[in-house]
Amino acid sequence: MKKICFVFGTRPEAIKLAPVIIELRKHPEFELNVCVTAQHREMLDQVLDVFDIKPDVDLNLMKPDQTLSNLTAEAILRLDEYFKNYKPELVFVQGDTTTVLAASLAAFYNKIKIAHVEAGLRTFDKSAPFPEEINRVLTSHIADLHFAPTEIAKSNLIKEGVPEKSILVTGNTVIDALLYAKDIVCKNPPEVPGIKKEILNAEKQIILITGHRRENFGEGFENICAALSELADEFRDNYFIYPLHLNPNVRKPVNALLGNKKNILLIEPLSYLPFVYLMTKAKIILTDSGGIQEEAPSLGKPVLVMRDVTERPEAVEAGTAKLVGTNKLNIISSVSDLINNNSEYQKMTSASNPYGDGYATIKIVNSLINNLL
Repeated sequence: MKKICFVFGTRPEAIKLAPVIIELRKHPEFELNVCVTAQHREMLDQVLDVFDIKPDVDLNLMKPDQTLSNLTAEAILRLDEYFKNYKPELVFVQGDTTTVLAASLAAFYNKIKIAHVEAGLRTFDKSAPFPEEINRVLTSHIADLHFAPTEIAKSNLIKEGVPEKSILVTGNTVIDALLYAKDIVCKNPPEVPGIKKEILNAEKQIILITGHRRENFGEGFENICAALSELADEFRDNYFIYPLHLNPNVRKPVNALLGNKKNILLIEPLSYLPFVYLMTKAKIILTDSGGIQEEAPSLGKPVLVMRDVTERPEAVEAGTAKLVGTNKLNIISSVSDLINNNSEYQKMTSASNPYGDGYATIKIVNSLINNLL
């Protein structure tokens, strides 16, 4: 029996690794162990409940006002101890978080093979996203198996010297998770805390907003809020729904600048299923998130990305996403165009999703069977 452990700490990691964990459970030839760092405590726990995943080890590393250096150092030390005790043959990590880099280093120091899901994404700008770009690049040069979501991601890895035989293009597992969740919410629509049911069932259009990137702290969020304020005044019959990230660098400016707008609904962070349901109800999604750039096209929703660069250029090239940055005028004109110009809206919603068809998990598991057994 091959011992495999999964290490993750944030909600996006959990969402994208959950389908792999669920599928591998069906194969008795593998022994699975799940270790969470709880880099994001509350938002992580919500996802674990949805997918019925109970961690075997919970490092609970989250502390108030924790610096990246402190988190990284503590994660490496604790994961080093965990790996020495459990002795897995393969460690799964996903994406570009501090947990990913720490787990990869600790596994490497213990001579354990590493499988990297969602490998090869690049902006080629180490300051954006920060610190995720460097986390992902370094992990690529530590990992042994690279599950790239697209051909572009694979090409990035090859150009950096990663052996082609260690790379498999799979699509993104976030689509697998999304289709699983979409089926649940369509059969049994959940309540969305902070939003009245009549709003979700009304004919008024919903613009969904998310934002949390460090590089947007300060002036970036002030510009975003200024744009949303003007849009809310112009499109009074629309609802702008903004689940606020827990980070005070996000909450403070948003609450101060948008808290008095009647058609801007500022709500607490949502668990996974209510958020998926809200995405299905939205007309447009404004975000600086990475995963939503992948998810929204599968729901037929245009995405306006409030970043200057993205490590997911496939969506922009396919026409399902558009980079608008944090420039106030860009945001206002792009949202207005999608609301007022039906042909532009249809162009974005009819573009095909470049991130896969929901079979990424099967490709990953089949690869493990062929490589490890």
